[in-house]
Amino acid sequence: MIAEPNAASNLPSQKENAVHDETVPESAVQNGSCVRNGNLKTSVVCLPCERRRRASVLAVCSSEITAATEKCLVGSTQLFRSYFPVMPSYAYDLLLKKKKFKLREKRKVREQRENVRRNSSSSRRVSRLQNGEVVEAVTLFEVVSMGKQAMQSVVDDWVEAYKQDRNVALLDLINFFIQCSGCQGMVTAEMFQSLQKNDVMQKMTENFDEETGLQYKKFVAYPWILTVTWPVDMDNEDYPLIRTGPYWKKFKANFCEFIAVLVQQCQCSILYDSYLMDTIISLLTGLADSMVRAFRHTSTLAAMKLLTAVVSVHLNLDVNKHNAQRLYEVEKRRISGKRTNYRLDQLERKRKEYEHKLLEIQNMMNAIFKGTFLNRYRDVIPEIRATCIEEIGSWIKTYPDAFLNDSYLKYIGWMLYDKQAEVRLKCLLGLQGIYSRKELVSRMDLFTSRFKDRIVSMPLDKDHEVAVQAMKLLMLMSQNCEDVLSAEDCETLYQFVYTTHRPLAVAAGEFLYKRLLSHEGDEEIQPKRGGKFGASTDQLKRLIRFFLESELHKHVAYLIDSLWDWAGKFLKDWECMTALLLKNAEEDGEELSDAHESVLIEIILATVREAAEGHPPVGRGAAKKILSVKEKKIQLEDCMKITEHFIMVLPQLLAKYSTDAQKVANLLQIPQYYDLDVYSTGHLEKHLDALLREVKDIVTKHSDISVLEASSRTYYVLCNEEIAISSQVDCARTQLIDELMGQLNQLLDGFWQKEEGFCTDAGEISRMHSALRRVAAFHNAHNLTKWNLYDKTLRLLVFEMEHGSLPVLMILPALQCTYFSLLWQLAAISENPPKETLFALGRELRRFCQICMRFLHHKEKDVREKAFMILCDWLLILSHQDSNNNEEAVGLLDYLPSTPLQEKLLLFIQEHVFMEEEEESKDLTEDEERQDESCKLDDLHKKRSLLAAYCKLIVYNVVEMTAAAEIYKHYVKTYNDFGDIIKETLSRTRHNNKIQSAKTLILCLQQLFQRHAESQDSSSGMDFSSASFTNMKELARRFSLTFGWDQVKSRESVAMIHKEGIEFAFQGATGVDGKCLPPNLSFLLIISEFSNKLLKPDKRLVYAYLQRYIAEPLPCRGDEWQPLIWYRNSLLANEDEESSVLGGSGEWSPMGTSKMSSFKRKLSNGSLPDTSQTEAASKAPALQRASQLASATGKSRKRLKSRETHLQEHLPFLCPGGLRRRCCKDEIKTEDVSEEGQAEDVIEDVDVDVVGADQDS
Repeated sequence: MIAEPNAASNLPSQKENAVHDETVPESAVQNGSCVRNGNLKTSVVCLPCERRRRASVLAVCSSEITAATEKCLVGSTQLFRSYFPVMPSYAYDLLLKKKKFKLREKRKVREQRENVRRNSSSSRRVSRLQNGEVVEAVTLFEVVSMGKQAMQSVVDDWVEAYKQDRNVALLDLINFFIQCSGCQGMVTAEMFQSLQKNDVMQKMTENFDEETGLQYKKFVAYPWILTVTWPVDMDNEDYPLIRTGPYWKKFKANFCEFIAVLVQQCQCSILYDSYLMDTIISLLTGLADSMVRAFRHTSTLAAMKLLTAVVSVHLNLDVNKHNAQRLYEVEKRRISGKRTNYRLDQLERKRKEYEHKLLEIQNMMNAIFKGTFLNRYRDVIPEIRATCIEEIGSWIKTYPDAFLNDSYLKYIGWMLYDKQAEVRLKCLLGLQGIYSRKELVSRMDLFTSRFKDRIVSMPLDKDHEVAVQAMKLLMLMSQNCEDVLSAEDCETLYQFVYTTHRPLAVAAGEFLYKRLLSHEGDEEIQPKRGGKFGASTDQLKRLIRFFLESELHKHVAYLIDSLWDWAGKFLKDWECMTALLLKNAEEDGEELSDAHESVLIEIILATVREAAEGHPPVGRGAAKKILSVKEKKIQLEDCMKITEHFIMVLPQLLAKYSTDAQKVANLLQIPQYYDLDVYSTGHLEKHLDALLREVKDIVTKHSDISVLEASSRTYYVLCNEEIAISSQVDCARTQLIDELMGQLNQLLDGFWQKEEGFCTDAGEISRMHSALRRVAAFHNAHNLTKWNLYDKTLRLLVFEMEHGSLPVLMILPALQCTYFSLLWQLAAISENPPKETLFALGRELRRFCQICMRFLHHKEKDVREKAFMILCDWLLILSHQDSNNNEEAVGLLDYLPSTPLQEKLLLFIQEHVFMEEEEESKDLTEDEERQDESCKLDDLHKKRSLLAAYCKLIVYNVVEMTAAAEIYKHYVKTYNDFGDIIKETLSRTRHNNKIQSAKTLILCLQQLFQRHAESQDSSSGMDFSSASFTNMKELARRFSLTFGWDQVKSRESVAMIHKEGIEFAFQGATGVDGKCLPPNLSFLLIISEFSNKLLKPDKRLVYAYLQRYIAEPLPCRGDEWQPLIWYRNSLLANEDEESSVLGGSGEWSPMGTSKMSSFKRKLSNGSLPDTSQTEAASKAPALQRASQLASATGKSRKRLKSRETHLQEHLPFLCPGGLRRRCCKDEIKTEDVSEEGQAEDVIEDVDVDVVGADQDS
């Protein structure tokens, strides 16, 4: 709020500040306000103005002294006066009387005062009905924040008020800016002319008054010296501009619009009166230098928007000046001789007027730029820096003649290196607006040469949006700047089409398409070449060459997805693509090479998949895209086009490439994207017969698993019972399987007929291997139970168990076939199967598990790994059967792993995943190194699959959760290879059971600690600097980071870790008094890594639990007790209410009762920092922040109440809800945990390993 100018407001004497009922001469009254005579000790006032000033002061202070008055009502006037030393003395007496006897009339007084003060602008009031009363918005802040009327009328009313009384209107505007900063303090004004220069300089300060607890800022807002007073605990993190929600976003937009409209409406009148703009610029410049973030941010935004509006005015004036100059010259040429002309004189005056206004506007621009921008574009707050950079980009685009030079461009270039992504983003957006205009690019040569390298590197930015906008900027630069990007730069930028972040990949796809694939004149290639697909053919060949030359990436699907939005026309030209594959060399001299054909077939498959599915490939995009009606229509049209074309062409392609496994495997995936009804509606059964013949021929020729699986998938899609052709395809499938089973039976019969039961013929082994692989591939998607495959393959496995002489090529497909056979039998169980069937199936299930367990120790590594994968999947399926089956069937078939089996599985993971293999140093050639690297990658992929299969057993409670402790031990050491799998396991187990998950973490650390202790020399003590101990602390720190920022959500888990850790640390301590050194005391150093995740009340409770195991006073002079001291310090860190960490004598210092009561007093008064709940409450439009804080505190306590019951069940030493815990002779009372305490805890580490972000709160 604002008190009107009063030169004598700061005088100490009540007599001098008293109101004199004197007759005021007319010369002393100007525009309804009082005029000071410059004398500090006397003042001549007008009685109406003085009354209005009194009402203003009373209303200003009444909104701010609610809390202060409650404390001072029983005290003296002097005590109350200390809170507001800048108020006149009569105001204190009147306010005390009002607060004592007329509290109910406070609102009435405020409304009366506002009505008197706003009688000149009543037309802009906004009214609304609330509780039967009409509430009027009478201040600019209220009107703008409500946003009920058009901003034009609001500004018009203010301009009219300014013309009537500019001092009152300006004070209203100043009050508006102060309130927009979120300040609920008081503003007083002194006349600048009444003070000497030295006195003025002394008043330009910002300091803190320790006696009153208030903050002051004095600065010049010509012609006044303004004093802003606000509470010292004004929240820098909660003011209108940074509040979230639609209401405050709208307020920010209204705030910016108000400034723009204000300048626009004043540009023809009061903008050049040397009073309005001087005051506003002085005010904003003074506030922009404040140490308070809210003032700096609000005033900087206002100043930048003000300069943007002034730049628009300058541009209009410049245009008007040039028009006037042209008219003047035309008029001057028109008249003859020296004859005077009124029109010419008028134009001359107009031109000079424009020049004068331009000069004033330039002075305003310079004042704002030098006074605000130059100081704030490097502000510590990123929002302020971003605002400055955003607006300077707007100035350059709006008025390039004045701002498009290196003097201004350098600021944007410098801020490209800013640490905050928001600032870098504003720089790139500003530069996009400049580089998009060719007429401006020619003036950017120096800037481009200086900052091009930085811009080229920014697509690698860690912030995705910055990277995307950098790529778009480079696209504009390559279009409008000749040869600005070198060939090396372009090659680097092309590779971004393979990135997993789709917006960046799409931007890079645009760059690639317009720079490399699409050239002007492509449409003219067709008639020149004479071919039907001239333009598309050349583009396809350029795309194929680019892919082949890109040696780092082999992901065609990612490349096509990146280009889809820009090159969809030629990527959907499947007729051209297939024509290139089917044409002969005689028809065209340029035949595709084998590598080109392979790439083109991959491109065909990728484009077909993209068109049919309509969403990005796996790994690019979190979920499937929801298609619009138009997109669905295009998708259906593309599917129809694909079907109609490939139904006829695909058999020809399969026939041509039937011997190439890779090409055939890709081509066989196309039918799954058909609209299969076209076969029957279009009477195209002959093409179906051709397709089935080619697929059957391919199956009999190939034993490659990818080809066989693609063939099996094709039959599965075509056998859909809902389509008319299913019966025809089913007959062809049955015929094919009969042939495959006949071949397998013939080979098996010959195998069993041999005397020794084992064949040594390599050819026979190969044929057996191929036959088993074909059957296994079809058994995966088709039920082959009627061919009795289970008995045949099971006999092979039993023979291997007994004799151990079968080759691996026969064991692996036999194991796979047996597994599929049992799965089909399990899936075929009806709702009420006979018990004999269930008993027989259960017996076979357990028998197969025993076989897999035996194979875990097979001599061949591939067999061991295959048996482990099958066993993990098998256990997962059996322990989570469908509940649709009856309970009896589920009970008979249920199979949970025994303890020995769980131990075997865990041992297998330790030996095959985490066991380090010794690498032999060999001198390899380049090809051998490449092959060795490929083998290592394949081996890593296998290890990840094994670990993921076992972790699924942990997550779904098939094995005990404590088994995860052995996995967690390798978290840090193997983070690059398996960190994502272990982190996901930790997240899922924590989601299932927080307490048990916490116990698993602490068990992991305990086992590591015991192993470390056993390796240490007992006589020398624990070595804290050893590598193993350092690794333990690092592992504990990483575990701590996984809990994230929400300390309330992780409260039970962290508390359980401390409880279990303390008990383990004092395990085995001798002596009742606890003065003997516990053997595991050093473990407290490990769990101290979790102390910063505790809420403040929980820290005190954990400390109380710790004191159960120690005696006070406890001498802590030896180094062996340092872990206990460090752990205690971690619990008492940042605790204002606690005593010093360690006394001078080395004894524990008791916790003071007075300090604890002080903390309770703070909590009850709501003086702790706001929490997330408080911030959520502050989003409401209501501005009564005190009531919001109280309600938010209550809500935060209710939020935790539901957690306390669960917490008390598992953590006996943590009893929230005011429970008291005795510790020695002192009694510690625990307050209800609120999120204020949570907000005060300082988390030093960056949470890079947060898991469980999607857990239930």
